[in-house]
Amino acid sequence: MDTAFLKGFATSAALIIAIGAQNAFVLRQGIKREHVLAVVLVCALSDALLITLGVAGLGALVQGSPRLVQLARCGGALFLVVYGALAARRALHSESLDVRDESPLTLTAALTTCLAFTYLNPHCWLDTVVLLGAIASPLPANQRIGFGIGATSASFVWFFALGFGARLLRGVFARPVAWKVLDSCIAVVMWSIAISLISAGPA
Repeated sequence: MDTAFLKGFATSAALIIAIGAQNAFVLRQGIKREHVLAVVLVCALSDALLITLGVAGLGALVQGSPRLVQLARCGGALFLVVYGALAARRALHSESLDVRDESPLTLTAALTTCLAFTYLNPHCWLDTVVLLGAIASPLPANQRIGFGIGATSASFVWFFALGFGARLLRGVFARPVAWKVLDSCIAVVMWSIAISLISAGPA
């Protein structure tokens, strides 16, 4: 198998598997079995778009605009703080923790939230466009294509495994306390990422 493909797959997998806002949302939807196929497709296709832009050279352009990077950080931090607050609210109200009693998200709401976690989250842009783009930039054109395909493949494999594999945890999350723990962890992850973005300061 092409070494550039393997390099792209391994690098992308290492970045994507880290716990973050997007993964936490996919996990929650997978456990609830709500719009899983649509959610994982949106995440994987969005990653494919961002990876393509990065490999094509957009990463260098973004790095050259400190004001754009700072704006993305502030907007992303605000979004993550709000979503973290919603998760904390769910964790504090036990009546909303049981998936059987919780109001399901509409398809529109689920996809809107998914898109926000992707395109309003600076970490997604930094990982896919900037970092993967920077790693691919020294490669010859034909190898950059292989690298991009490998990175995109890792994204598809991960999101489908996370979304559809989450149902194996459904028995665990039949207990309200498990939802309390999950939502508490989600809130902490959201706020931690927001703090890291704010404390990063000007690019």
